[in-house]
Amino acid sequence: MSVIYLLIAISIFVAIGFFIAFVFAVKSGQYDDDYTPSVRMLFDDELIKSSQKKSEIKS
Repeated sequence: MSVIYLLIAISIFVAIGFFIAFVFAVKSGQYDDDYTPSVRMLFDDELIKSSQKKSEIKS
């Protein structure tokens, strides 16, 4: 039974460690998307054309 308590304690410490690593990664900008804004202008025409086609179909 004491092994279960030990495993629960270790798993909580590991989970806290992963959470701290995640928070650090978010604050340091690890998940900032730098690629999409630079390519978005290449696909703007396709978005406009598809929205015009949808409006033509509806009317």
